[in-house]
Amino acid sequence: MYTKQEKTNGSMNNRRVKVGRNDPCPCGSGLKYKKCCLRKKAPGDENLKDQYLRRYNIRLKEKKDIEGIRRAGRLAIATLDLVEAALRPGMTTEDINTIVHDFTVENGAVPAPLNYRGFPKSVCVSVNEVICHGIPGERLLNDGDIVNVDVTPILDGYYADTNKTFFVGTPGADARKIVDVAGNCLKLGMSMVRPGNTIGDIGWAIQNYAEGRKCSVVREFIGHGVGLDFHEAPQVPHYGRKGEGIVLVPNMVFTIEPMVNLGKSSLRVLKDNWTAVTKDSSLSAQFEQTILVTEDGNESLTPYDL
Repeated sequence: MYTKQEKTNGSMNNRRVKVGRNDPCPCGSGLKYKKCCLRKKAPGDENLKDQYLRRYNIRLKEKKDIEGIRRAGRLAIATLDLVEAALRPGMTTEDINTIVHDFTVENGAVPAPLNYRGFPKSVCVSVNEVICHGIPGERLLNDGDIVNVDVTPILDGYYADTNKTFFVGTPGADARKIVDVAGNCLKLGMSMVRPGNTIGDIGWAIQNYAEGRKCSVVREFIGHGVGLDFHEAPQVPHYGRKGEGIVLVPNMVFTIEPMVNLGKSSLRVLKDNWTAVTKDSSLSAQFEQTILVTEDGNESLTPYDL
């Protein structure tokens, strides 16, 4: 995930009016959007790729890239399934790191978080009040905890990024609520992904739902492009306004990963310079998938049920 400080040319500062089917195509061909890049049948396709790279530093993916990310995504989901099966009260967050690291390496991949900008472990494990970037260690999981496990394998040079928040033992009412809200936020954000919509549409759907459930959306950490690198353009905030932001076009690949707090959105980062926690010690939950914009909607490259 990007922080606000990791600015790219694909930030929300590049505001665009939402493009309709009968509006001029954003690639600059002069054709209507429906006759050009919406269906990817016009000679402007290559120009669209060049335009998005030049304007926003967004690398639209080729078929071979998408298949590579999809393979990495299957490994990422298998890793989360393995962790879920092993979760129990009394295990440590370091135990989770061992499971993720060993399974990733055994399958011919590399854990992207390990040594990324100095991060010391192979997975982020965030418990209860930890919003994101929890460093695995000796923290014990207790009955009733919630724990987010965020994995990113690099397989044959391709990255897939995904996470889920799990219950440990029997959850209480607050734990059930925040996990339910966070999962629905991802689901609603994904429902806005289709050509012609904007990044702002995604954030609006997430923010509107979360705040309607009396929860808050973290703003300091956001989704991002992914696939050829760990973090690419565009940035994908989990708040926003309908119709604003970069127009979505086929073959964009990015994460949607809303971090939702039961209390206020304020956070603080611990002395390890990684672990972000809620300032009011309220519970925080997150779900993430890597999403491909298709010609008529979207496909999750790290699919699981929400």
